[in-house]
Amino acid sequence: MQKVVDETIDAIYQPINNGVYRAGFATSQSAYNQAVTELFDALDYWEKILGKQRYLCGNKVTEADWCMFTTLFRFDAVYYVHFKCNLHRIVDYPNLWNYLKELYQMPGVKETCNLDHIKRHYYISHPNVNPHQIVPKGPIINFDEPHNRKQIFTE
Repeated sequence: MQKVVDETIDAIYQPINNGVYRAGFATSQSAYNQAVTELFDALDYWEKILGKQRYLCGNKVTEADWCMFTTLFRFDAVYYVHFKCNLHRIVDYPNLWNYLKELYQMPGVKETCNLDHIKRHYYISHPNVNPHQIVPKGPIINFDEPHNRKQIFTE
């Protein structure tokens, strides 16, 4: 199982976890286009996987899920606009969106998540991307709304 988890982490790192940064800090149109294409191809792929299984590596939460969580949690509030990763929002992907909400709602997780702090950090600390350091008020995202993962995948 550890081999599958490690392979999954490797599979999401470059196109997704690092892909948002490759897009956001691209200095050429071709580099941006490549990063965004790879990012959304990977999101499309995992959207399909999460339609067939509850978590990235099967029916149990693993380290790979938490690696994906950090990027998905920030995506709509930061990466979508600030890093120009704006083909789709995570809320536009039914499986990824419900998966994200399920992870967020696990005991002890939401207490570690401060979206306002995350937004302030990203929008203020990258003057080359946001020279006026304006932090947007939105979007309003309800990570506490019910998810459908338990209904779809019984244990």
